[in-house]
Amino acid sequence: MPAPLRSPNPSAMLSTLREVLGYNVRANRVARKMSQEQLGFAAHLDRTFVSQVERARVNISVDNIEKLAKALEVDPSRLFCRPTELERQET
Repeated sequence: MPAPLRSPNPSAMLSTLREVLGYNVRANRVARKMSQEQLGFAAHLDRTFVSQVERARVNISVDNIEKLAKALEVDPSRLFCRPTELERQET
């Protein structure tokens, strides 16, 4: 049985752009009801790499950002936008 999808923590401190990116990747993935494995498959990336991106543990390349954005069907620039307080409460 797969693990339930959990939205990112709305009270998380997003002090770095890497943390903002990870938050947005996870929020978009959960909104599309995709597992990390499904996102990894769609983006041609390993599930563990997706997990590391979401937890801001890796320095991701522009090419991989583009792959994730395409798989999530969002503009890559959207992954770098700091979520507003309202958006964070909705996730």
